Formats: sequence, C-alpha cells, structure tokens
Amino acid sequence: MTVGLIGIALVSLGMVLTPGPNMIYLISRSLTQGRRSGLISLTGVFLGFTLYLTATCLGLTAVFAYVPAAYTALKLAGAAYLLWMAWNTLRPGGISAFEARDLPVERPGRLFSMGLLTCLLNPKIAILYLSLLPQFIDPSMGHVLLQSLALGSVQIVVGTLVNGLIVLSAGALAAFLARRPVWVRVQRYVTGTILGAFAVSMATDRSKALVSA
Repeated sequence: MTVGLIGIALVSLGMVLTPGPNMIYLISRSLTQGRRSGLISLTGVFLGFTLYLTATCLGLTAVFAYVPAAYTALKLAGAAYLLWMAWNTLRPGGISAFEARDLPVERPGRLFSMGLLTCLLNPKIAILYLSLLPQFIDPSMGHVLLQSLALGSVQIVVGTLVNGLIVLSAGALAAFLARRPVWVRVQRYVTGTILGAFAVSMATDRSKALVSA
C-alpha cells in the first residue's frame, strides 16, 4: 500500500504541474484579484475533487466486485489517458497558465462557486480517478473502497497543496517565467516524461484483479 501511495503522489505531482482548467483559472484569478481570492477559489476546487473522488470510489468498488475483467480495461484506459496527457504536455505551442486573463472582480461566495464549477465541469478529473486508481490498488488486500479513498485523498492533498503554492506565488512565477522561457520548456519536458513513463508501466503491467468484496 505504501508503494501505491508514493506512486499516486508522484503521478498527482506530475499532473498538477500540467496546466489545465483548474490551474489556469486559479492563476488568472490570483493575478487579477489577489492571493486571497485565489485561495477562496481553491476551496471550491477542493470540494469538487472530493465530490468526484467519493462518487468514483463507490462506483469503482462495484465495478471490481461484479466485473473483475474491468480491472485490466481500466488500467489500459489509464495508460491511454496518461499518454494523452504526456503528448499535450510535450507538444509545441499551447497556452501558458501564467498569462493573465481579463476576469471580473467577484465576491467570496461567487469565487468559491466558480472554483467548484470549474472543477465539476472538467470531466477529465472523473476519468483521472477512474483510470488511475486501479493501477495502485492491490485487490488481494481487500477493502478496495478504503484503498481507493486513501489513494484519492493523496491526490487531493498533493493537488491542493501545489495549487495553493502556485496561487501564493502566481505573480512572482509569472514574472520569472516571462524572463526565462527555457524553464517553461524544462517543466514541460520533465512532466511529460514522468507521465509517459507511468503510461508505459501501466500498459505493460500484467497483474490481474483478485477482488475481495
């Protein structure tokens, strides 16, 4: 289980460092309205992660219990998803997350709800949980639901902490990267390589699910 926790933490770190809707919104909000607004928005994103995780884990437990063959299918789906993420990270072009965008000034309640909505309207998060958690679960240990919740909680903690640090340092990071574009390329290559390596590991793993309900 410890290996699984470390593995999901590393994958989560690679993913949270890959610009997506949540990161872009949080950085834009922080640059436009300040750190406090960015952190309030982050609480909404955190709730969205939690809701997705709970729903996915309950469904994942049922899938493992009644359709063991889905274990392999989910792992292959996870490999394909990671490869897609790796390609989008490494390919030339794309929008930098550290570019300020024009956003209206909003009140705390609105910031929270917009952070939540941004997270919930990103179906990739559900795919992330559904496809990645099986890779790090050991069905022979039983308690698939508890394992799923534990692993997913690691992803939420890593994602929230890293996004929080990005929110707090968004202004400084934007200025730093604007002066040093080579660092942006380094971040992309490192992140893409990590995601690609885990994708290969997933696709070549031949372990089978031994579900203990």
